[in-house]
Amino acid sequence: MTQQIALGQKLIVSPPATSANLGPGFDSLGLALEYRDRLEVGTARSSSVEIFGDGADELPRDESHLIIKEMHRYWKDAGFAPVGVDLVAHNRIPHARGMGSSAAAIVAAYAAADALLPAEARRGTESIFQAAAAWEGHPDNVAPAVFGGLSISATNPDGSFSSVQVPLHPDLRAVLAIPSNGLSTEVARGALPSHIEHAVAAANSASAALLIHALSNDPSQLLGGTKDYLHQDYRAAAMPQSAALIAKLRDAGLAAVVSGAGPTVMTLVSSEDQVAAVQAVINEFSASSSVSWRAEVPKLASNGVTVEVL
Repeated sequence: MTQQIALGQKLIVSPPATSANLGPGFDSLGLALEYRDRLEVGTARSSSVEIFGDGADELPRDESHLIIKEMHRYWKDAGFAPVGVDLVAHNRIPHARGMGSSAAAIVAAYAAADALLPAEARRGTESIFQAAAAWEGHPDNVAPAVFGGLSISATNPDGSFSSVQVPLHPDLRAVLAIPSNGLSTEVARGALPSHIEHAVAAANSASAALLIHALSNDPSQLLGGTKDYLHQDYRAAAMPQSAALIAKLRDAGLAAVVSGAGPTVMTLVSSEDQVAAVQAVINEFSASSSVSWRAEVPKLASNGVTVEVL
């Protein structure tokens, strides 16, 4: 017999933005950013949707909205009949910018759906992670959105996913250069080759290992640790302005990378002087760029998605 979900429940769900890859950590490294959507979610007899901020003019306002659709799927998988969802979405995470907006939406949907189940039926954080990573197809953005901080994640041989969280150096900061234009993840992935040489893989492994050390212990190694061999050069033609900005920042000794699939550029820094240096390069570059850029300096998010019961 299908079980019922109580009507009249209300939550506030807040998933962080995330930046995946961080240079050489392709499909494995992800960092949570204190740059959050805010979703007001309630159970009701029928669904309603209000949207503010990013995507307000484009996203659906019925049960085809991704969050409601995935909440319903989560409930069905748990053996419960879906009910209506009152959703008020305050979207701050930019869409199609490589900042994990889809991962944030999926994680928020599953976290909300789980919290609205009866206490004895809730599946918990690990199940939310597994379900969200399965939906995304890879765990790099999902893991930091669920757990916060820096995540090293992998797809296991049996198709499940694993993730560990790594301590971050206390001085670590991130500076984002967010462009006015977007880029779909599908386009970015389509630019990648099907095979790479063994020597290239070895060089990338060395960079990724150095990056973990830099992020946790020694930020002075960030420039070398963010050198990528797997994806950024191949994607440059799809985002030439981002590639040009990264080159300028790295020529200045600053650890700039593509954020996720792009086109946002993220620079990892460890001092206020470096923050100022990155902002100066972004401002100079933006003045002559065909794309407008804005700089953001979010805190790193130690927590993943949060759920507040009202």
